[in-house]
Amino acid sequence: MTDRPILPFPNDDHDHDGPDHWNDLGLSADLNMLSRAVVDRRKVLSLGVAGIATLVAGSMGLSRAASQAAACVPVTPSETAGPYPADGSRASGQSANVLTRSGIVRRDLRTSLGTRNTAAGVPLTLTMKLVDVNASCAPLAGHAVYAWHCTADGNYSMYSPDTVGEDFLRGVQTTGRDGSLTFTTVFPGCYPGRWPHVHFEVFPTVAAATSARGAVLTSQLALPESTSRAVYARGEYGDSLRNLGSLSLERDLVFRDGYASQLAKVTGDATRGYGATITVGLAR
Repeated sequence: MTDRPILPFPNDDHDHDGPDHWNDLGLSADLNMLSRAVVDRRKVLSLGVAGIATLVAGSMGLSRAASQAAACVPVTPSETAGPYPADGSRASGQSANVLTRSGIVRRDLRTSLGTRNTAAGVPLTLTMKLVDVNASCAPLAGHAVYAWHCTADGNYSMYSPDTVGEDFLRGVQTTGRDGSLTFTTVFPGCYPGRWPHVHFEVFPTVAAATSARGAVLTSQLALPESTSRAVYARGEYGDSLRNLGSLSLERDLVFRDGYASQLAKVTGDATRGYGATITVGLAR
């Protein structure tokens, strides 16, 4: 028995009379064509290979645009800088300012600029991406982020009695073309009354950040409970595990009004260290 050739559209024997190689455009063209009515398919085939390619490209472009729109994040809410910002503002009875110190623009936050002492703790690589929610979450290049957080035992450098002479776990980085920046630090501890978190301020330029002027956002990011528990099982984290046991994100004084856009995604383990990522939405 002779095999009968399989036509592109079995219910309409004339549809294969169009361009000889339209189906060479690939699966996207096939699916696009098969989703159309017979009359519509004839119109499309009459466009020729170039016309069909343009149609498919346009369809794929719309699909990508829809995907990008769906992936856009909300504006990250403003939060208190807390009592230990060291950004030149009046807090905790002093106007400490680490931002004007030489070397504060740095990726690795673990070592003090002056004493060269290093903060202990499980390694944490924090990657932040800044996007403009008013421009379909386009990346914001050239912006600066000042990040700071407590030590493994819940103290803040420049403020707490045990660490007043240190300035570790504070630093500034600038976003690249993709809107991203990375800090190397340690997983922060959990002190009484606050969920594990990292403070940050966003500035339009690194010059603005290092002069401590013109922050466009002050906020905080939260760290997941399961990861925090794994970290706090380690000895250097003191009472962090016990402190965490009496807290929840829903009751935290900062995150209780909603934390979905402020909860970092974390991967890794307590032995090798963790990586945390978060997208920060700005209305520029």
